[in-house]
Amino acid sequence: MEIIRARILGFCSGVRRAVKTADSVLREHDGKAGSVYSLGPLIHNPLVLDSFEKRGLKVLSEKDCGVLCPDDTVIIRAHGVSPDVEGSISFRGASVVNATCPLVTQSQKRVADFASKGCTIIFAGDPNHGEVIGIEGYARAASEAKNLSCSFFLVRDEKELGRLFESGAINSDKKIVLLCQTTFSIPIFEKIAAFLKEKIPNAQIVNSICPATHERQDALEELCSVVDAVVVIGGKNSANTNRLFRAAEKSCKYAVLVESAEEITDDIAGALLGFEKIGLTAGASTPDDVIDGVERFLNEKRYL
Repeated sequence: MEIIRARILGFCSGVRRAVKTADSVLREHDGKAGSVYSLGPLIHNPLVLDSFEKRGLKVLSEKDCGVLCPDDTVIIRAHGVSPDVEGSISFRGASVVNATCPLVTQSQKRVADFASKGCTIIFAGDPNHGEVIGIEGYARAASEAKNLSCSFFLVRDEKELGRLFESGAINSDKKIVLLCQTTFSIPIFEKIAAFLKEKIPNAQIVNSICPATHERQDALEELCSVVDAVVVIGGKNSANTNRLFRAAEKSCKYAVLVESAEEITDDIAGALLGFEKIGLTAGASTPDDVIDGVERFLNEKRYL
């Protein structure tokens, strides 16, 4: 049995930056009054979150900002938040440390700019994802600042976009712009863009998918061409990790998603050991030591 890693896997630069920021804030705050919070889960990886929780980092939901006091520090997570939420934190006197991924910040600024010009914004993404909720907040804030109604439409695929056109919700007289969540599916975005261009040829398409998402998906495709089975490592609540897993399922004889080596049961290990070549990939929120642990575990299993 041979274990082959994907060419690119694990932490992206935005996640690594958020983790380093949280580590630095906790070190500086040690022994001081007040609490350190992340607004929502810092990243989508339970192992990382658990390690930070043990060091005193608390997760704060947006609806609970009223508990904050001036001695507290709030870390804005990698996915970012809406301007009104950040404003409510500052209003209570708490310190704000912004660990939003720079690419998400770029999307926030773009959407705000388009909204302030009265454009119709079509946004491809997951309606429950923190990044998407925050970006929609930027669109609404920018529209309100110019006394405009916010034309922001969220879609998950080309079918949902088609229903918007059928209902007459989209006004083709306005400038129409398509953007997307940084971790959105590349093939689905391309289908949405093609559908929109067919309907509105002069619509502006902004592919705001993070290069790290492209790189990991491309690296997985390369990996699947040379292995028989793939272990995808990462948080089960991570959008990009789940997309890697679904892609691996389609391309390989066997694929499994685990958050750590501890989740590799005897049945899973037995199935993997039946293949000559096993590939490893990991989502953008998966730390290096967890990937190393899975590879070490599989290597130990094959010699038993």
